[in-house]
Amino acid sequence: MGPRNITLPTHANAPAVIWLVGLTCLAEVVLTLAEAGGLGGLGLRRWLVMHGAFWNGLLAGWESLYPLQRELMFATYALLHGGLLHLIGNMVAVLALGGIVVARIGQKGFLFLYLFAAIGGAAGFALLSNSESPMVGASGAVFGLIGAWKFWEWQMRRHLGSPMQPLLQFMLGLVVLNVVLWLALSGLLAWEAHLGGFIAGVVFAAIVTPNIRYRI
Repeated sequence: MGPRNITLPTHANAPAVIWLVGLTCLAEVVLTLAEAGGLGGLGLRRWLVMHGAFWNGLLAGWESLYPLQRELMFATYALLHGGLLHLIGNMVAVLALGGIVVARIGQKGFLFLYLFAAIGGAAGFALLSNSESPMVGASGAVFGLIGAWKFWEWQMRRHLGSPMQPLLQFMLGLVVLNVVLWLALSGLLAWEAHLGGFIAGVVFAAIVTPNIRYRI
């Protein structure tokens, strides 16, 4: 029987990961500084949310503010966050998981996966939520990275004949974490986006890396 603990290769500080994190941080850092300095940050935040957040209403007949807003919001929502803590939590996860993804499918693969998972997260929110509130944050994309990571771990465990129990325990912990956060945030957690992103990540990894030796 193979080892119980599986460690996948990683590529630390890949430029694509660093640049993506920097781009995602830009909006929230500017907004935080503007709000702290009394420079109209609240108005700017409202404007960005109106134009960049994911709105279920736009799929139900609301009028768009600009051409292709309905389509672009499936990606732009992931560039906005509800505050510094929200941003930091997501970006720490991207930095931690990005190296694993880059080591497996390269920097272009990482970017494609991130975008695919963000779109999947938005699709999950659209299908499973009837909320009319805006949805922002990169957690859908983050859960896509987690989905791909765990798919690759499953591949490795199957290849080595290692027990699947640690993988199943991780998945259970992920479910419990979402439930706890949903309760702590009084139901404001977009778990639908997490689920959609996770499924998108697994599907992406299964298509792009169908076996343990495949690379792009």
